Amino acid sequence: LIVRVIQQNMGGIKMEEWRKWIHYEAGFLLCTSIGMVFVVLTPIIATCFCMCRCCDNCGGEMHQRQRKNADCHRGFFTASLIATTIFIILGVFVAYAANHNISSQIRNTRRLINTNMRDLKTFANNTPAQIEYLTAQYTTAKNKVMSDLDNIGPLLGGRIHIHLEKEVVPALDGALRMAGAMRETKEALENVSSSLEILQEGIGKLQASLSEERSSLSNTLSDPACTNGAVSPTCNTIRSTLPQLGINADYSKLPNVGHALANINTVLRIDLSNIALKGLTAQHWSCVVCNMTFCVFVGVKGMLDKIGAEINGFSKMFPVEASLANFTNFLNERHRSIEAFYPQIDQMDFYRWIACVAVLCTIVLILAFNILGLLCGSCGYDKQATPTTRGCLSNTGGNLLMAGVGFSFIFSWALMAIVTTLFAVSGNTEKLICEPLANRQIFKCKINRGVYLYLETMFNINSFLNRTVYNKDLAKLFESVKVDLKDITLLEQAGRDNLMNFANSGIGQIDYAAFLSEVNKGVTLVDLLSFCADLEDQADQLPRGALENALKGHASSIRTIHREQVVPLEQAMVITHPTTGKSTGKLSLHIYNLRKKCLQITNFIIPNNHFFLFLEGYFKQYTGWVKSSLTSEVAQCKPISNMVDSMEIVGCSFIVDSVNTFWFGLGGCCILLIPSIIFSIKLAKYYRRMDTEDVFEDSPYDTLTWFSRASAPPSEW
Repeated sequence: LIVRVIQQNMGGIKMEEWRKWIHYEAGFLLCTSIGMVFVVLTPIIATCFCMCRCCDNCGGEMHQRQRKNADCHRGFFTASLIATTIFIILGVFVAYAANHNISSQIRNTRRLINTNMRDLKTFANNTPAQIEYLTAQYTTAKNKVMSDLDNIGPLLGGRIHIHLEKEVVPALDGALRMAGAMRETKEALENVSSSLEILQEGIGKLQASLSEERSSLSNTLSDPACTNGAVSPTCNTIRSTLPQLGINADYSKLPNVGHALANINTVLRIDLSNIALKGLTAQHWSCVVCNMTFCVFVGVKGMLDKIGAEINGFSKMFPVEASLANFTNFLNERHRSIEAFYPQIDQMDFYRWIACVAVLCTIVLILAFNILGLLCGSCGYDKQATPTTRGCLSNTGGNLLMAGVGFSFIFSWALMAIVTTLFAVSGNTEKLICEPLANRQIFKCKINRGVYLYLETMFNINSFLNRTVYNKDLAKLFESVKVDLKDITLLEQAGRDNLMNFANSGIGQIDYAAFLSEVNKGVTLVDLLSFCADLEDQADQLPRGALENALKGHASSIRTIHREQVVPLEQAMVITHPTTGKSTGKLSLHIYNLRKKCLQITNFIIPNNHFFLFLEGYFKQYTGWVKSSLTSEVAQCKPISNMVDSMEIVGCSFIVDSVNTFWFGLGGCCILLIPSIIFSIKLAKYYRRMDTEDVFEDSPYDTLTWFSRASAPPSEW
């Protein structure tokens, strides 16, 4: 803001800028104005005060009226003056410490200067080597491209393989999974076929056995013993349960899977897995690529050599090494000049230190009068003595206090002038220079970026790299190389026919729902074991004899039928049921997706693509690395930033801050001189020997009119 205001010519001053400047400087102007008023008014007030006292006014008359609370007033003024004196002493100590700190820190600046010079020399020496390293790394990128061109077959073939994995392999995986599904389908159908034979054979034997046992049990119940009145109800109950001895499932109606199984066996004679793998692994990618790209090798290699020559020529275009060598010589000369100036700096700093101490001595002189006045006045004060009979020591204390008042008037305006000047100069220096340095508004290099970052507007490295490293001619050569794979067969005709034969094998027409429905039924109409238990219970209700034994014999026969015929059938059903359900689900899923998978594989065509784009990545990586190195690693601005930091430390932290502390302490002393003057004048009245006095405090009569003043006794000193 200040710079913009200064740069404006008188004919083009903008009032808005001036308003901002006035608002910015309002605090400084206000404080400076107060200081100037103090400087101007203090001598005037001192002169008026002196003339007023000479005329026996303003406390100049050596007369004191005694009051009852005189001791309280004296004690208050004494305590106030002591407190003021203590604060002034603290201000003197603060100012002296700041003054001494300036000298100490100036002596420490030599180490910072040596460190900065060493860093700048390192900066100048390392930058040429860094630039040479950048240009030399193009050879690395070029050699990598050459190596890839020499091995174009395996490398580009590998990239084609990766490309096919992303787009074709999912379809081939579908074919491989379908080949596994074919084998699982065959196993499931074989299980169904064998289980069906077992069930059909076993259910026939079971039906015959149950019919025979039902007839035998019916004959037993026809025995005359069952006509007995007590036995007849039991026999009738058993006779009513005879129809339950029958089979529940009819496995003869289950569909035959033999035809579908035969078709599956025919399909599996061809190994679909090997056919699918051949679609990806049997192609000679290296030979295909070499044949398609050989014609451009010579042109690319020649163009790469030309680009390398242009980069080397560009690095020699700018005399960086010579310029930095001159910069190093300049640093050495400046360093020697600064070192030769050290004695003069020390001498000037000594004079400055003496001047500041002399300024502080004026305040120390006033403090000495105040302290001596307080000591003499307090020690020599006698409560029994009247104002006209006070002792010499007390009178001396009052005179010393008045002497301090006189010196306060003499020096305070000059001290305030010094404080105001230092405040105006160091305060604006702090705002305009130190704060921008502290928050990096002037030089933002805290993260140690390269110097090129701040010179990019002068030379754009991006346009040069885009024009040379990877130009349009080289891009055209790379784009002209094409590898067309549309004629490559991924799945042979035998594999496609195999898939279609599997789809037409008839597995989709099998009624698996009817099979599962029949298998889920129980083998018999009733649980034979429960039937046997009920039969034995009924037999136990009969009288002991042949009929009871015959019924229990039938129960034993039925248990034998259950153990030897029903249990094997149930085990066969348990084994067959999950296999059939699982196979049905898989077959349904494969039948649903079969034609879609076949269509994807048989109609898949790899589109044309430009497989030389990966070579462009080497150049892009090199150019990106060059840009990153120029902005963050080459000619790092940390040494320059350190130099600015050192300027901020020496000029602001060491000097400006200490100067601010000095004027703060000195200004505080100047402000405190005002209450010191007031309290000293008030307190001196209680220590000095008066010429006249009043005996009464609040008389209703004017003693000065009715009685003559008491005169002081003759001095004994």
